[in-house]
Amino acid sequence: MQKISLATNLKVSSLGLGCSSMSHGYGPRQRDEETSKKVLLRAVELGIDLFDTADVYGPWSNEELIGETLRNHRDEVLIATKCGLVPGPDGKFSRNGRPEYLRAACEGSLRRLRTDVIDLYQLHRVDPEVPIEETWGALAELVTEGKVRALGISHATVEELAIVHEVFPITAVQYELSVWAKHNRDDILPWCRENGVGFLAFAPIGRGYLTGRLTNSALDRYDSRSGDPRFSAIAMAANRDIVAGLKAVAARHGATPAQVAIAWTLAQGDDIVPIPGTKTRRWLEENVAAAQLRLTERDLREIEELPASVGHMSWDRARIGSRLPERVGKEQG
Repeated sequence: MQKISLATNLKVSSLGLGCSSMSHGYGPRQRDEETSKKVLLRAVELGIDLFDTADVYGPWSNEELIGETLRNHRDEVLIATKCGLVPGPDGKFSRNGRPEYLRAACEGSLRRLRTDVIDLYQLHRVDPEVPIEETWGALAELVTEGKVRALGISHATVEELAIVHEVFPITAVQYELSVWAKHNRDDILPWCRENGVGFLAFAPIGRGYLTGRLTNSALDRYDSRSGDPRFSAIAMAANRDIVAGLKAVAARHGATPAQVAIAWTLAQGDDIVPIPGTKTRRWLEENVAAAQLRLTERDLREIEELPASVGHMSWDRARIGSRLPERVGKEQG
């Protein structure tokens, strides 16, 4: 797989793997660690070297899965994990950006990942109760101590990005970007390009919707997507026009709608790395093949003309303490 320079200090495969759904976001009956291990190892074989996780996925178990499975490939891969969200006993999350907490969180992630350094350590959410300079300064100390190689952040405002970038350089950010969630092209992506910061695009296939295989009846109460207004029965019916447009483009290339969706995200720039997630080898291999799909100007124009998604809600602004504020399902966040 082709390598790209996501940032000046971070060269990665053009496609990463979001690992959250292997442990988190879907119903527990859909989790299969042995299958997930095979998918992770197959991803390495296919040339993927960026694996994205977080301490709260599981919680904790996703990092353990990554650490155990990839321990013999540690020199071949880059591990990105996150901190700053804290799971409570009731299943709700709170935010914690206190320096002492972040240091302890890092030590826990290092232990679970079976490594002595985290390649990309991302602040999952900004804690409004802690000055962001203090939070980011604590993370910067982890870099100077050699426990972390580079820092990233997710779901911050442009103003917050500017503040922390002055304290210590951001290497990469992580936001949703897909055919049905283009909003981060308006402000976040331009800021990244002005400042030489890479962009990790989670949910490039719309958390499964853009595959064309998903119906509202397929979701149960344990599935995080059931709380996303785009996955209500009414919204999913209205959004079929988006999938139909992707199918039309896919038919011209002998591809699938999911592959077109990933190819569209890749076409947004060489500084963007989609990190679609999956729990099966079949969909992993389909996703990887999308990296070779080149959309034409006609394709891109038709996709731009597709209607905006009905029921869209920016999870970047999800309220503190909601059950799944980052709303990760099959993909990341």
